[in-house]
Amino acid sequence: MSLKSLALIENWPVPTAAAGVVRADGTVLGTHGPAGQRFPLASVTKPLAAYAVLVAYEEGAVELDEPAGPPGATVRHLLAHTSGLAFDEHKVTAPPGERRLYSNAGFEQLGDHVAKATDIPFGEYLRQAVLEPLGMTSTTLDGSPAKDGVSTVEDLLRFAAEVQAPRLLDPRTVAEAMTVHHPGTKGVLPGYGHQNPNDWGLGFEIRDSKSPHWTGSSSSPRTFGHFGQSGTFLWVDPDARAACVALTDRAFGPWAIEAWPVFTDTVLAEL
Repeated sequence: MSLKSLALIENWPVPTAAAGVVRADGTVLGTHGPAGQRFPLASVTKPLAAYAVLVAYEEGAVELDEPAGPPGATVRHLLAHTSGLAFDEHKVTAPPGERRLYSNAGFEQLGDHVAKATDIPFGEYLRQAVLEPLGMTSTTLDGSPAKDGVSTVEDLLRFAAEVQAPRLLDPRTVAEAMTVHHPGTKGVLPGYGHQNPNDWGLGFEIRDSKSPHWTGSSSSPRTFGHFGQSGTFLWVDPDARAACVALTDRAFGPWAIEAWPVFTDTVLAEL
């Protein structure tokens, strides 16, 4: 089958867009647009980076509750954006665990921490731990683990299938990553303002009852994923038993706030 709803991306005011949907068993239900074209991911890099950190955890290279980042913070705090580090600066603006301060700097410190622990540069560790085993041959990370990934819809559908039915990680580890850490924590969801609570797992944002939100009004509260400022997103809806990826070459803005929820609701209705 091929999902007709994916053709909605043709109406988006972007030069190029590609999208796809995949089931937990790896069945691709459809793609639309150039699914093999490489796009900058921006913050959709973070779930990939987080998955590599979780592999390092399972390999015994790091512990989730060992010190990392600013004083008093841990690997878990960095993954859940509760380390207290600022958005793009390596400076502390709150005590660990108190507020959900979405932080690129936190993911950069996480990458440095894993690189030191494994003696492998983080981009290379990601390649060996996640990209290569999943056959994600068109995906690279040269630079910040927070935002410098480049990938294709085809590759991210492989990753989205893995997250739904893990082979690289113990399913219990993945379940923990999709669980809210530091519940009740307030914070800003970039592009969508203050959210109370601003729920987050380990590297994955959790939808819960956030409003406004970049997913659909019919997305289940258990939906998790990430969007990027380069006009990209990946969501997994466990209730729909499917995941969706969309990549574009236009920066996130009002067009996306308007277009993405309608698109997601149409995809979910067809599923």
